[in-house]
Amino acid sequence: MKYTNIVDEDVVNIIKDAKLNECLDKFQDKTFLITGASGMVGSYLCFVALKMNELYNTNTKVITVVRNPEKLSPVIRENKDVEILVQDVTKPFNIDENIDYIIHAASPASPKIMKEHPVETNLANTLGTINTLALAKEKNTDGYLFISSREIYGEPNVGQELFYENGPLGQVDPLVPRNGYAEGKKAAENLCSGYKEEYGLNTKIVRLAHTYGPGMSIYDGRVQADFLNNVVHNENIVLKSDGSSVRSYTYISDAITAIISVLLKSQDLVYNIADENSKTSIRELAQTLVDIDPSKGLELIFDIPKEQLKGVASFTGGILSTDKIRSELGWTPRYSIKEGFARTIVHIEDELKEEKTRKL
Repeated sequence: MKYTNIVDEDVVNIIKDAKLNECLDKFQDKTFLITGASGMVGSYLCFVALKMNELYNTNTKVITVVRNPEKLSPVIRENKDVEILVQDVTKPFNIDENIDYIIHAASPASPKIMKEHPVETNLANTLGTINTLALAKEKNTDGYLFISSREIYGEPNVGQELFYENGPLGQVDPLVPRNGYAEGKKAAENLCSGYKEEYGLNTKIVRLAHTYGPGMSIYDGRVQADFLNNVVHNENIVLKSDGSSVRSYTYISDAITAIISVLLKSQDLVYNIADENSKTSIRELAQTLVDIDPSKGLELIFDIPKEQLKGVASFTGGILSTDKIRSELGWTPRYSIKEGFARTIVHIEDELKEEKTRKL
């Protein structure tokens, strides 16, 4: 991911909104191990730790766990305070140095990968969590955080509008291969709870819902990615359904503010992270995106086939309640859905322009 002005502004706002200047001891001379460091969530978490070094001289070290270091942002890859560990999280760790915090963010997020590689998707969450928890126990870490998902809740029950951390849960069919993502996340959450109960490890879980922003792939098959791909290439958005499914979308910097607050400040085990104010139908989201830049002259077009597209998320409803994180940690999202996607479009277009310039 290119480190644009928008990303830099996001990182500064994360530090401000999470009030990290009030807890410098959490960063001073600490080592963070972050899996999935080349992904959107992992990258932003690395950026925050490195920006704390820059602003407050915290002497924070970051160990990035990746399979392909070339996918790391140059800001991360070329930083003297970063150690790059090339490893698959499904393999046990062998690390000599001390580690203070572990964030396990490595997991496929693309519906295409979940459908085509359900086993690998499951193992990144289950075995990956087993291995990172074992490392956290070995190093007696100050904190361990697992990035979970709204999908653990499954399909909501009849009449159920919101999902709360204390239930009730919806339905997940374990025999659907695509649900390896949800089932893997559920098993990982159980492991986090078990390590907390049996070994006293300070484990945390955050359940994200439809997080987007700089660093996301516009080719991963998610509906918001498809729409962004259309917009940045000046194409009309064509809907293959009536677009009535309702979801909530959270801009990446708002999600990272919440994640860091949970890791460093929370008392409980699990927290939902979403933005109920950005609740919208797929049709409304498409219309919002074509309206962001009227000069493009884009339109929303409907072309509904007889057979709906396959490979999308199994669950069509259910919004995450964030009453808990708002009341306990004072978290409030900064960006509206229109503002967040406008920032994302600018970032992606900047990346595409730079890529085109390099090829000339």
